[in-house]
Amino acid sequence: MTGYLLRRLPSALGVLLLASFAIFFILRAVPGDPVATLAGSDPSPETVAAIRADLGLDRPVLAQYGTWLADVLRGDLGRSYVIGGEVSELLSQRIGKSVELTIGALVFSLAIGLVLGVLGVTVKNRAGQAVLSAINAISLIVPAYVSGFLLVFLFAITWPVLPPGGHVSVLSDPQIGFQYLLMPALVMALPPAAIVARYVKDGLLQALGEDYTRTAKSLGIPHRRILWRHALPNALPPVLTVLGMLVGTLLGSAVIIEAVFAWPGLGTLAEQAVTRRDYPVIQAVLLFMVAVFVIVQLLTDLAYALIDPRVRLR
Repeated sequence: MTGYLLRRLPSALGVLLLASFAIFFILRAVPGDPVATLAGSDPSPETVAAIRADLGLDRPVLAQYGTWLADVLRGDLGRSYVIGGEVSELLSQRIGKSVELTIGALVFSLAIGLVLGVLGVTVKNRAGQAVLSAINAISLIVPAYVSGFLLVFLFAITWPVLPPGGHVSVLSDPQIGFQYLLMPALVMALPPAAIVARYVKDGLLQALGEDYTRTAKSLGIPHRRILWRHALPNALPPVLTVLGMLVGTLLGSAVIIEAVFAWPGLGTLAEQAVTRRDYPVIQAVLLFMVAVFVIVQLLTDLAYALIDPRVRLR
């Protein structure tokens, strides 16, 4: 297992390096200048030049990237252009909230996907299959901001049973915190849940067609026991891989969901930084999201290799 990890590390580090390069240069290619935001409505050329020099934006872009990358490797993410504080402190204030939302969405997506996948195998009539197909299609097609506004309209305005937005930590107050978490996590979980359901259904159909399940049926073992104790465990390894990839999807959708539900996480911070062209904040948030995705993928590969030794051999 250690050898497998050492073989996977160079590619993970390479992805992070390429991501840092792409993030830095794409931001510079996007129209807009942070100096214009900081200099005011009618600045003099001297003021603009002084601000640009103070921020280091008067240097060649490659030199700026080299300095930024060296600082990141030392753990220094820079200072916010607009807020003025250390970017690492801004992230530390928001990371826990985004992690809480992402974990909640991941749990919901796994639970909903497992239920829909099992129902896709056990429900035999056409009407039931049509309903399940419609649920999966709607979950994938409807944009997150549409379903988010719809839930807010239904459960915070029409029937005010849940708060429309904001955040209370589940750890500090589980009951109230879950009420704040429910709608945004559910909206984030719907598209991944449909994907999980598809993999669970395909895995169960394949497992139920194997010799060991047919033998169990011939021995008179109840179908429900075969499904839950034999077929489902063998259908889960591909789902584990999919969940690792879906972390990136959840982190990406967090930007929209946090804005809809006023969730004070990294997505809200990134949205505010983009509108103000706050390069250090945007770079740090995007690089953190890529790092989380790479780490989760690496852990998923290790878990898959632990389950299936053939992966280690390849």
